[in-house]
Amino acid sequence: MILRESYQLDSTKEHAMTTAHDIDLHQFLTDRLTDASPVLLRSLLSTFIDALMGAEADTLCGAGFGERSDDRINSRNGYRHRDFDTRAGTLDIAIPKLRQGSYFPDWLLQRRKRAERALTSVVATCYLLGVSTRRMEKLVDSLGITSLSKSQVSVMAKDLDTQVEAFRSRPLDAGPYTFVAADALVLKVRENGRVVNVHTLVAVGVNADGYREILGIEVTSAEDGAGWLAFFRSLVTRGLTGVRLVTSDAHAGLVSAIGATLPGAAWQRCRTHYSTNLMSQTPKNWPWVRALLHSVYDQPDADSVHAQYDRVIDALSEKLPRVADHLDAARADLLAFTAFPKQIWRQIWSNNPQERLNKEIRRRTDVVGIFPDRTALIRLVGAVLAEQHDEWIEGRRYLGLDVLARSRGDHTITTEPQQEVTPAELTA
Repeated sequence: MILRESYQLDSTKEHAMTTAHDIDLHQFLTDRLTDASPVLLRSLLSTFIDALMGAEADTLCGAGFGERSDDRINSRNGYRHRDFDTRAGTLDIAIPKLRQGSYFPDWLLQRRKRAERALTSVVATCYLLGVSTRRMEKLVDSLGITSLSKSQVSVMAKDLDTQVEAFRSRPLDAGPYTFVAADALVLKVRENGRVVNVHTLVAVGVNADGYREILGIEVTSAEDGAGWLAFFRSLVTRGLTGVRLVTSDAHAGLVSAIGATLPGAAWQRCRTHYSTNLMSQTPKNWPWVRALLHSVYDQPDADSVHAQYDRVIDALSEKLPRVADHLDAARADLLAFTAFPKQIWRQIWSNNPQERLNKEIRRRTDVVGIFPDRTALIRLVGAVLAEQHDEWIEGRRYLGLDVLARSRGDHTITTEPQQEVTPAELTA
């Protein structure tokens, strides 16, 4: 364009070439871009960023977008959108998704740090309120927050609270949520000059696209039926639908709340929790009872599962009748998973993913120990869950669409084949 303008302005070719040679290209482009409209700048920046991300994604795939090649080792799987703030305005960045593994442009965007900011704000709040111990004071020093004022902490907390509240109250519009898991953690909070235990209720679900989501979080004074009922009612109000199976422990209030708010949903007793309960009924010199129980879940089909369950009860009836009766009473709750496709048994007969999530929450909350109030608790736990939610949504699909369709009884949907999930990925 520069050369064309030069030729039009000059009458001779020699003079035109001299003029073009004398032009400061860097200054010329700088002036044009400075005078350009924000819309043009955003468009150019978006095009440049998209090209770079596309090139990186193609490198990871081993071939270009839509290209057939023997060197291809991966393929594209749509996009996930993130806002990117620039001086020219906010850009909608479409980050390429891969069918295997994940891609993130670290050179452009920072990974979410809400959980770390929430932890810093809560620790600083504890320190400023004078409730920190010597261990807390050392932690404050290591975080470099000794110079923070109450107003600075307040601004930080306000911003985080807004983000967490938006996450907690968002519409659940990615349903149906065929599978749901629920659990509660006991944490300590200062209230009215005393340290009390509160219960943090958490629910996780698998959405219509096969990705896991953090559905909700609530803090109650006790893990009773009223707390669980209010929690599940809030989830239904926000859009929780299509639930076919809920996995949880055998807390009476929780089971009743599931039946009252999710009619038609089956209940699967968590294998991890039940195994602990069963061993409490078993003499210490009988550790192989746990192995017998695990053998039930290793069967290849539903008929074999039920047959093995009968064999386990028969083997225990004579020497451990109390344990055998315990198993017999829990049969329906433990074997609810057999009504669903075998490809998802590993995911739905156990709360292992939920337990892994609980460990991540504990890792952050143990740093604080005792929260100054419930708002600080929700801020930190909510931030941890929000980041985990983002990682799940941006990562690999948890369940195949064809398996989800069969689980819902819809045999007309044919989609991509189910990707095999390794045991290590079940707890990721």
